Amino acid sequence: MKLSRHLRSLINSCSGKGISTSSLQFRLTLELVTLSIIGLGGVAVWAGWQMEQNLVAAHKQTLEYIAMRFPEQLEVYSQVGSLEKGLEQTINRVSTSNLVVWVKNSDGQLLAQSPNSNSSLSEIRAVESLAEVPEQPQVVRFGDRDIVLCGTPLVFNGKVLGKLYLSQDITADRQKLNAGLWRLLLISLLTISILTVAISQRIRKAMHPLKQMNQIASAVSADDLKAAKLQLHQAPDEILGLAKAFNEMLFRLSGAWEQQRQFVGNVSHELRTPLTVVVGYLQSLLRRSSNLSAYQQQALETATAETERTIRMLQDLLDLARADSGHLHFRCAPIMLNTLVAEVAAMSQKVSNRQITVLATDEDVVTCADQDRLQQVLINLVDNAIKYSAPTQPVDLVLEKTVQSAIIHVRDRGIGIPLSHQKRIFERFYRVDESRNRSQEGTGLGLAIAKSLIEGMDGRITLRSKPGEGSIFTITLPLWQP
Repeated sequence: MKLSRHLRSLINSCSGKGISTSSLQFRLTLELVTLSIIGLGGVAVWAGWQMEQNLVAAHKQTLEYIAMRFPEQLEVYSQVGSLEKGLEQTINRVSTSNLVVWVKNSDGQLLAQSPNSNSSLSEIRAVESLAEVPEQPQVVRFGDRDIVLCGTPLVFNGKVLGKLYLSQDITADRQKLNAGLWRLLLISLLTISILTVAISQRIRKAMHPLKQMNQIASAVSADDLKAAKLQLHQAPDEILGLAKAFNEMLFRLSGAWEQQRQFVGNVSHELRTPLTVVVGYLQSLLRRSSNLSAYQQQALETATAETERTIRMLQDLLDLARADSGHLHFRCAPIMLNTLVAEVAAMSQKVSNRQITVLATDEDVVTCADQDRLQQVLINLVDNAIKYSAPTQPVDLVLEKTVQSAIIHVRDRGIGIPLSHQKRIFERFYRVDESRNRSQEGTGLGLAIAKSLIEGMDGRITLRSKPGEGSIFTITLPLWQP
């Protein structure tokens, strides 16, 4: 009962400290504490049992010694008086406050007894109620008392005089022993509690390097792979070896990521030039050829559209490669967002023939950003809102101002984005619906580029969406402080 209660308290304390019950730290702590409880509990139980056995054995030996020496002492005292006087003197000599002695003859008549008549009579009556009195000292329980009792034949001058009865009350000694055992139990519980805290702290300290590795692995990104390194000075050899392997892995990942970025940038740059030439010839061929069949005309238009789409994707890849390498430069200057939002709305409405509603605050909202990059992001978000909403549904551009930030919402009432996809919507080439997005001629890079551009201007972009009700992309930029 106490073991399970102690383990439950350990589980509750670990849960209160945010330690998972499936973690290695919790499992090691639980196992070591359990072993400590079993070990200390076993020692305490064994010590208590041994102390009780020693107590009983000592009293038994005392009675055996008295029973063995009683005839010799009786012979000595009987030499100076009668046998009755000798019995009384011998009993008086060996009797104590807890030891009652009496002698009965062969007929069961009481010949002599301890001087304390009241206790002697009650003791004699209790013993007489037993069916058989053991010859060797045994512990017998009378009510709430523990008695060591024996009855041995009394031989005097070679004749059996009767039977010698010895009864010693060990209740007080057992109560002292039980009190000592309770103190031992309390000390054991205190020791277990101290051991629990000590073991928990020691394991927590031993697990700290692994926790550091977990934090670094969780926080590391592609941009800081080179700088990410686990520094451990005081740790076991096994963890130091793991940390070394972890740092080597980060170094290899950094090299692989750098090679990938260079490859994407180089390939995008090399492919863009010949594709630009190809699309130029295709467009020229479409303009100058008047004798093409309908099928040839459609084929050329499809080839031109796909080539232009590939060029746009390569340009997006180049922008992302520059952003990843830190070579994407921004020409930041104070921008009146009221004007920029109105221009983006008018431009998008003219191109798409869709209603673009502007809801702006009456205050002037000025931020420090790259106007071309910010305009590119807004046009991209408005274009997405138009693509994924019905022609009759308007798209809203909402401009707000807080104490420290300028906020632009691009809101549509279209199909929305499921919650399971919202966390990954800004990943490169990620598509919520592959077939649907493919038909919209998207590259899957627009939102990733928008995120890189906004973060490059010290802002952030977020999404709130509900399927069937629409989406809201929110851009937050710091206000310009003149």
